[in-house]
Amino acid sequence: MNVRIRVTLVFCTLALLLPGAAGAQHFPSDQDLTALIRSRVEEDRAVGIVIGIMEADGSTRIVAYGDAGPNARALGPKSLFEIGSITKVFTATLLADMVARGEVSLSDPVSDYLPDEVTMPSRGGREITLLDLSTHHSALPRLPDNMSPANPANPYADYTVEQMYAFLSGHELRRDIGSEFEYSNLAVGLLGHVLARVGGGSYEDVISERVLGPLGMNMTGITLEGDMLDWMAEGHDAQGGVVPLWDLPTLAGAGALRSDIGDMLTFLAANTGPPESRLERSMRASHEVRESMNAQTGVGLNWMVRSVGDETIVWHNGGTAGFRTFIGFDPDKGVGAVVLTNSGHGADDIGLHLINPELPLAPAPVPVGERLEVTVAEDILETYVGEYELLATMSVFVTLESGALFARVTGQGTLPIFAESETEFFYRAVDAQISFTKNDSGVVTGMIFHQNGANQPARKVSGEAPDPPDPTGGRIAVEVAEEILDTYVGEYELAPGLIVMVTLEGGALFAQVTGQGKLALLAESETEFFLSAVDAQVSFTKDAAGNVTGMILHQSGVDQQGDKVR
Repeated sequence: MNVRIRVTLVFCTLALLLPGAAGAQHFPSDQDLTALIRSRVEEDRAVGIVIGIMEADGSTRIVAYGDAGPNARALGPKSLFEIGSITKVFTATLLADMVARGEVSLSDPVSDYLPDEVTMPSRGGREITLLDLSTHHSALPRLPDNMSPANPANPYADYTVEQMYAFLSGHELRRDIGSEFEYSNLAVGLLGHVLARVGGGSYEDVISERVLGPLGMNMTGITLEGDMLDWMAEGHDAQGGVVPLWDLPTLAGAGALRSDIGDMLTFLAANTGPPESRLERSMRASHEVRESMNAQTGVGLNWMVRSVGDETIVWHNGGTAGFRTFIGFDPDKGVGAVVLTNSGHGADDIGLHLINPELPLAPAPVPVGERLEVTVAEDILETYVGEYELLATMSVFVTLESGALFARVTGQGTLPIFAESETEFFYRAVDAQISFTKNDSGVVTGMIFHQNGANQPARKVSGEAPDPPDPTGGRIAVEVAEEILDTYVGEYELAPGLIVMVTLEGGALFAQVTGQGKLALLAESETEFFLSAVDAQVSFTKDAAGNVTGMILHQSGVDQQGDKVR
């Protein structure tokens, strides 16, 4: 899964462009591609990267640079990567093919394919369909709330089918089905489970029989054995430390596959050009936009379809604890790119830029302490005030208070932003920046965010920024005995250098993330807490003896595990 967390979520600007390729080539030369990924490794923004590109004539090229890990074979075209949520588009391919075979229909209720004792949540007389699962419009949360991993470093490994069924049977939806985009690993994991039941085997068996085998993808799967085991790269966190691989036995359809660049280029080619088989016709059907993610991006069957002017990019990314991956293509030009990395640094910008150079690369981060604040006239700052739509369910609200600019992401706290130039701003509380965009008349039309290699454009939809709503979502606090609260006091390491300090003050629990302010934790149960100031929750984990061993921080649909270290 694409897992990245901070208590405050923000992004920033992009700037660097690769040189264009000579002649009929769409992509830069191998030398330029290698220089690009070498710079990422040398700037400590990657451990190893393998890029595969496909030109319009179907020819492909592969470049690699970096390290596969201390106990892995040398990085190269055969190196195997966890592809995380790119698995979802394989699940979508399986769904589309089963529809073409007449085995299922997109409008079928999910409940039709589950045991009678399982009760699927519904709302207002509307049932969740297979299409709802595949377009992230099911109203199911990103993850079920009954996950309590024995090993937080491998959080999906011990989540069982029985636990998933129990969650579904007891869950009450918080919004209407089909009303909003909400990215959900649970939904697509459930979809993979359902399709495996229809196919009469495990998810790996069915996806291998129906998709991987027919395409000749012999280095793609879940089980590590033979050549796949021999060529498995080691994953690394954003600080460069080796982290465990992930296992997803129940939610396999959401992120369990592993693959190499050769197989991914095979999959890319099968998704482009005139279809030559029923399976390839099903792939084209999976690209069709069926719902909206935001103003720039539609949703097919799990594929994201992004508009860039008059051009289109069909894409998906993936991420696990130690890998970040990208696949995308321009269906009209017939060109595409795959980027596989074995570290926690995002690389979406590389893939998107290679496909469409109008989408810039993320610049190397500048430490906050090295950024220089400049003065910008208040009448210019006033033009930035308003609402900017990141996603259908998430906006950034910019306000001007006492001559200073502030930004607030939906469900999160308000933070000041500081000018580096008339249009470029940065945060001091987190390593993130904002770039405001204008049209030819100088009117502010939007902004671009950047953080940890992620890039997100946002369209300005209003010149007003309303007061923030209740970030708790109506959650109700309950009382928990002070002696229980006292067991949670300590330090929890989410990542090297990123600590959550939990304190007990005046009978109340507080949490403070490295470099950020102290926030109150309110109890929903003995182990589940929520923050009153931002839309985030904390689950404390215990061992069999009842000792507190760690926490899981939930925010923006993402989960981050942390061990109790003190």
